[in-house]
Amino acid sequence: MLNSGLEIMSVMDAMTVTKPAGAPMRSADAALKPSLIGLSREEMGAALRERGVAEKQIKMRVAQLWNWIYVRGVSDFDHMTNVAKDMREMLKQHFTIARPEIVEEQVSNDGTRKWLLRFPPRGAGRPVEIEAVYIPEEGRGTLCISSQVGCTLTCSFCHTGTQRLVRNLTAEEILSQLLLARDRLGDFPDREAPQGTIMPAEGRKVSNIVMMGMGEPLYNFDAVKQALLIATDGDGLSLSKRRVTLSTSGVVPEIFRTGDEIGVMLAISLHAVRDDLRDILVPINKKYPLKELIDACRKYPGLSNARRITFEYVMLKDVNDSLEDAKGLVQLLKGVPAKINLIPFNPWPGTNYQCSDWAQIEKFADFINSAGYASPIRTPRGRDILAACGQLKSESERMRKTERLAFEAMMIANHGADD
Repeated sequence: MLNSGLEIMSVMDAMTVTKPAGAPMRSADAALKPSLIGLSREEMGAALRERGVAEKQIKMRVAQLWNWIYVRGVSDFDHMTNVAKDMREMLKQHFTIARPEIVEEQVSNDGTRKWLLRFPPRGAGRPVEIEAVYIPEEGRGTLCISSQVGCTLTCSFCHTGTQRLVRNLTAEEILSQLLLARDRLGDFPDREAPQGTIMPAEGRKVSNIVMMGMGEPLYNFDAVKQALLIATDGDGLSLSKRRVTLSTSGVVPEIFRTGDEIGVMLAISLHAVRDDLRDILVPINKKYPLKELIDACRKYPGLSNARRITFEYVMLKDVNDSLEDAKGLVQLLKGVPAKINLIPFNPWPGTNYQCSDWAQIEKFADFINSAGYASPIRTPRGRDILAACGQLKSESERMRKTERLAFEAMMIANHGADD
């Protein structure tokens, strides 16, 4: 049942829209140009300096570009009306700010949107595809962003884990998911959402972002850090760091850095309270077992009752859903300011797991609540379009060496033809 506070323009059945009209997508020519999206101010200034922009103009030009890209949301240099024409021509010749290609857009009957996005090749590679998901709720809209193409972690209950890692996403590619979602939802000035869009009735259409899509964010720390610092920059996209959550399966060495260098909220994909079971469900536990993980959580910078860590716990029938597991969870997290999200398992083709019975999930939640922890049961969203937690996957695969060499040769040949 959708909340009454949502702006519902029409009730939609699950549907697929191929390559919807909207902001300019990256052409083959644009794919060869570096993007200004995802650069820090210093990097953007250096890029302009290399193209002959006078030193005394650098700071002013960077401020202009930053405002147009992140406040106004433009994806075409020609729309930068207060930038001189010769400057716009130079920018068009050498850079791009175009969005990734939307291969497919699906809309669930609950309003959840999933985009399959295609990014151009990086070096001697092929174009890759990732998924991003938008979940509208009363009072907020949450965008689930991917950090990698595929994943290395092979968590046994997760569909994404069945797709091997192809490569990390760049800061541009991570940030472009947010820019594209804001384009499609009419969340930039002078933009309108597609007819029938379900979204919050007031405020920002994308008010929260979660790094919970494809991949392990802390195995791509530098790019994730840069993208999130730009997303929370007060002179641009200006998202509150308290509305940005990074979810990790437990890359212990990078947890402190996340709080210290990025300062966003932390979520842990926990899913088990015993090492022997977590070794199966979340194999990274073999490298960073529960004691090390929880010790790292206790040391998370800024941790307090007002800035709790969220522990994600997927409910698997007859696997981790007993009252003994609930007792173990309370004991494990003793003294850690925490919220525990209970996630009904979202099935996917080929899985051997089943979702816990609803009555058992409620018993589990009641025990956690009685111990003093908030333990909301996450309402499954977007199951009909495989957009729910743990269901994201694309068809991108790592290029074989022979294919890579052939592609590299073609790229060199094509580059020579353009000169």
